[in-house]
Amino acid sequence: MTHTDRVLVLSPRSTDTDRALASAAHRRDLPVRRLHTWRAPADAMGVRAHLYAGPLFADATARDLDLGLLEAPEDWLARLPVELTRREITATTLAHAWTLRRPMFVKPPNDKSFPARVYRDGTQLPGGDAADPDTVVLLSETVVFRAEYRLFCLDGAVHAASRYAVDGDLDIAPIAACRRGPDALAFGAEVLAAAGADLPSAVVVDVGSTDAGWAVVEANAAWASGGYACEIDRVLDVVLRAGGPRRELAARDAAFVRHAPVVRDRG
Repeated sequence: MTHTDRVLVLSPRSTDTDRALASAAHRRDLPVRRLHTWRAPADAMGVRAHLYAGPLFADATARDLDLGLLEAPEDWLARLPVELTRREITATTLAHAWTLRRPMFVKPPNDKSFPARVYRDGTQLPGGDAADPDTVVLLSETVVFRAEYRLFCLDGAVHAASRYAVDGDLDIAPIAACRRGPDALAFGAEVLAAAGADLPSAVVVDVGSTDAGWAVVEANAAWASGGYACEIDRVLDVVLRAGGPRRELAARDAAFVRHAPVVRDRG
C-alpha cells in the first residue's frame, strides 16, 4: 500500500490508543492528521482517508471523507448459539425494553448512546425524549466474567490480542503474559470459525472466561476500540481496513458499512 495520497484521520479528543496509532503510522510513512473541529476540512476531502475515532465523530465526518466504516450487525451477538455466549441474548427495540419489569442487562449494540449495565426495569432506561423508540438494544441475562480479552480480528483470524479486565476491574496485560492467553486465543479462533462469516473482515471481538466456560462478551468496531496492550502495529492493520475508504471496500464487506447520518456541526 502506498501512502502518498492517504492519511490517518484522528478526532480532536486525544487518547492513548490514537497517539500510539499515530506513532505506528509515522513508522510506515503514513501521514496523520488530527482534526480540530467536527467538520472535515475541504483539503481533506478526496484523499484516501482512514479514521480512528469515536462513533459520534465518525458519523460527523464519514460522508465528507467517503469512509466505509465497518461494524458488526446489531443482532450478531443475539444470533450466536448459547454455547458461545453462556447466556440468553435478545435483540429488540428500546420501546420494548421500556416494558420490562425485571432486572436485565441492556446495551446498545454498536454505540455508547446510554450506559451498558443491569437496569432494575424498563423505567430506568432513557426515555423517548432522549432516544428513538426504534433504537435496537440487546437484552441479556447477567453473567460474571472472570477475565476479559480484546481480540482485533482480520480476515477471519485473531491479529492482535490483550487482556483488559479481571473480575470486572481494568487489568491490562499483553496476551503473552497471561496464563490463560492461549485459551482466549483458541476460543477466539473457535468463534471466528463458527460465526466469522457474519462479521466484517476487520473487527474487534471481546471474549471472557466465566465459571461455566468461555463466552463472547461483545463485538466492537475496530476504528473506535481501545488497543489496551495489543501490539499496536497489528492494531493499525485492522483499523486501516475497518475505517478506510468506501471505494476500496471488498464486496463481502459492503453489508457491514455503518450508516452515516447527517450530523450537525459540533464546532
